[in-house]
This record gives sequence, structure tokens and C-alpha cells, in this order.
Amino acid sequence: MHEIEPFYNWEEYYTSVEDVQSPFYEAEYNTESYSNAIYGYYIHPFWDSIGSETLYVKILFADYEEQVVVIEFIGEWNDTLHNDIMHFKRNVLDILLAEGITKFILIGENVMNFHGSDDEYYAEWFEEIEDGWIAAINFREHILEEWKKYGLDYYINFGGTLEVLNWRTMRPQVFCQTVEGLIQKRLD
Repeated sequence: MHEIEPFYNWEEYYTSVEDVQSPFYEAEYNTESYSNAIYGYYIHPFWDSIGSETLYVKILFADYEEQVVVIEFIGEWNDTLHNDIMHFKRNVLDILLAEGITKFILIGENVMNFHGSDDEYYAEWFEEIEDGWIAAINFREHILEEWKKYGLDYYINFGGTLEVLNWRTMRPQVFCQTVEGLIQKRLD
């Protein structure tokens, strides 16, 4: 797991450490020493901690004018034991919501498992975005099944056309516009 880095090809367009509105503004990374781990497996130091023992993130892109953010994940999303959604909501989402973000693109190719609990924080998040939306891109099928089991498909759009396998080849603005177009088709 220590070799899995967050996607970095959009850094010419955006970096969360230089964004004063980001929860990770001025974060420092030590590539000489790996200190963050998930279940004893070290992860690359460029992943940002949200306060969870099992789930880390990286904000790949934010456009405050368009009110959209792209967040990549690694680890195990564990609401049962670690209440990961609470950590994510309080330490990341609340800050972005306060800055006007209402469209959330979550990339989950590196999320290995999901363990659900109640939907309280998802409902709170969904209510706060008003005319916005939450789109989950490229999460594994067994995670999507668990999300359905816990009723999270009421809050998060996923599956079908939202499996955008070529997202890394797009510029961030084009990717966000593509996802928004797919969401609009679902809403119409």
C-alpha cells in the first residue's frame, strides 16, 4: 500500500496545501519517513489524515466558483468501528461546505471495504448541499452493494455511467463537467 500515491497529474491546476480554503492548507509531507498506516500497512505520506485509523483522502481539485471538489480515498471506509463518515464530515466536508462547495466527486478505486452503520451523517451532508449532489466514481462493486444495503444510494449517486474509467486522462475541469452532465441526466 505504501506505493499507492494520490493522483498528482492535476497539481498544475490545484494543490490543497496551497489553497487557503482547504482543510489541508499548508500541510507538510515527509517523504523520508512513512508514518501513516492502515492495519499496520504504511501508506504513502501524500495521503491526508481525516482523523480516522482506516481512511485517508486527498483533495485533487476544488473550484469554488463552480462549487465542486474532487476527493480521492484510500483504505477501508469503516463507519461501524471508527465512524469514518463522522471524521470525514467534521474534518473535511464541514470546511468545504462553509466555503460554498455543493458538488462532491468521490473517487474510490483504492477503498478496499466498507462497513456501514446508520445514515445520520450522510443525511446531514445531503441536506446541507441543497441543490448540489454527491457522486461516487469507481468504487468497487461490493462497496456499492453495501452502500445500497445501508440506504446510502438515497444520498450518493453511484454505479452505471458514473464508472468513469478514463478520468485520469481528463483535465480536472473537463472531468467535473463530465460528471455533472452525467448527474444531470439522472436527475432529468
